[in-house]
Amino acid sequence: MAARLGHNDNGYQPHQKELMYPSAPDAAPRSPVVGTSSPLVRASPLVSARDLHVHYPETHVLHDISVDLAPGTFAAVTGPNGSGKSTLVETLAGVRTPTSGRVDRTGTVAFVAQNPEAPAGLPLTALDAVRIGTRRGPFGLRASARGESARRGSARRGSGTAAALEALARVGMDALARRPITALSGGQRQRVFLAQGLVQEADLLVLDEAGTGLDADSRATVRSLLGEEAHARGAAVLLVTHDEEDVRAADAVWRLDGRLVA
Repeated sequence: MAARLGHNDNGYQPHQKELMYPSAPDAAPRSPVVGTSSPLVRASPLVSARDLHVHYPETHVLHDISVDLAPGTFAAVTGPNGSGKSTLVETLAGVRTPTSGRVDRTGTVAFVAQNPEAPAGLPLTALDAVRIGTRRGPFGLRASARGESARRGSARRGSGTAAALEALARVGMDALARRPITALSGGQRQRVFLAQGLVQEADLLVLDEAGTGLDADSRATVRSLLGEEAHARGAAVLLVTHDEEDVRAADAVWRLDGRLVA
């Protein structure tokens, strides 16, 4: 299953690529300028990692990763298969525990997994699945450290059906809201779980290859939605992708091969 910053008076754009950056392990976290108006304000990262290592039984997947991700940033994580992309975003989202190192998160987190499965006989419609995102779930409010986020989440849960239908409409699935999720194609199901991530209005939205199974037009729609989440709503958006169009659209790009290589 599956988290309002504008331009300032000096013309700085909050979606410039320097908003997400690797940091030296012993360096103090830097805070990029993301102000909505003058005087400028500085935004603390929504997620920071320091000296991150992740091992599997026979593989050292991530080596010494140190990064920060600020609000208002749409960031892409790319690299060859097996380079640690999914492991990195799962660890930053709190789905996976690092072998060593530290991850600090502020605010709410929504996580959209790659190729979500729907067990045969699962008695859920597309609307039901998205409505789950309006309740307290495994990621929705667990990481909340801000009263504003908690109040917003409570308001969303109070109008769960309306919010879920709105999220389905954003991904072009409102016409199939009452269809059983088991009757949907893989691409349709992927869009439903994207809607579940969007409806949470989390501070940090993490997606593992959200374009899997989608055609080019649908991938472009997803790309636009993620840009809106970052640049209009002020969320930090982190997307694993192999799509070069996503990479070109992103404000920041992490290229991985076990280590951060760019």
